[in-house]
Amino acid sequence: MMLNAEMLETILETYAEELEAFDIWLKDAGYTSHTIKSYKSDVFEFLSSLNGKSLDKVKKLHILSFLSRARDRGISDSTRNRKHASVHCFFKALIELELLELNPATGIKKSRTEKNKAPVFLDEEDLPKFMKSVEGKYRNRNLAIFLLMAYMGLRVGEVHSLNVGDYNAQRSTIDVFGKGRKWRTLPVPAAVRGVLDEVLAERIEPRKSKEEAFFISQQGRRLSIRTIQLIAAETFDRFQENEGITRKKAYSSHKLRHSFATMMLRKGADLRTVQELLGHSSIETTTVYTHVTNREKEQAMAMLEIDLS
Repeated sequence: MMLNAEMLETILETYAEELEAFDIWLKDAGYTSHTIKSYKSDVFEFLSSLNGKSLDKVKKLHILSFLSRARDRGISDSTRNRKHASVHCFFKALIELELLELNPATGIKKSRTEKNKAPVFLDEEDLPKFMKSVEGKYRNRNLAIFLLMAYMGLRVGEVHSLNVGDYNAQRSTIDVFGKGRKWRTLPVPAAVRGVLDEVLAERIEPRKSKEEAFFISQQGRRLSIRTIQLIAAETFDRFQENEGITRKKAYSSHKLRHSFATMMLRKGADLRTVQELLGHSSIETTTVYTHVTNREKEQAMAMLEIDLS
């Protein structure tokens, strides 16, 4: 839902103290700029639905009504759950900063998402074909971005945040600043290292002399998350240009990270190792990727010889 300038101005005036407090709380808690932007956008949308109501008068019903109207517009269950999380986080922040006493978003159930939906990812044999679909003036830069996702498991936000100093060419390692403000060090495969070295040699001169970003945009700034996603979308379109409409898959930049996890599991890596490579705080998160190995399960079961005679 897009808010016009007049609505935004009204919200900023009505809830100025609360929004400023939320912004301070989010930054102090260490959320990424991408998450902060998403949460604040959801909260602005929620506040617009209150028609100026004081926050200490907000009840669970108001939040459920907001979420219900959002669903009526056709948003997915996962987006509905994110909006709920944003609002819950907003009230949690105000309670911790002693501006409110109760969180009306507490106790609202999450929507059930499709857990058994067929996963979308690129098989190992498709990844080289996808990489060949990378074209354009900044081919090496874009290729390096996709290699970091598909063969090292980086998130889009982690690629965006990568600095020149995070790459150690001598040791062939990259230090990655991930979710939860946690660092992890990853070994760089030889093929990826070669492309990264080329990208550094060709790196666009940044507009600001102190800009440390590894990936620079045409305008001389750090390449944004949105730009990376758009580059990925265009490349996936070229990758599938010969496929019929009904056979095209909903690929995205995150699916490359999914492909990496799948590839690691199929090659026999244990879950704990994959967890460390992906930067997951909980191994339960990593188990999301285990269902993609059903093909291997079927092959293993087919080797059984059962004689009932």
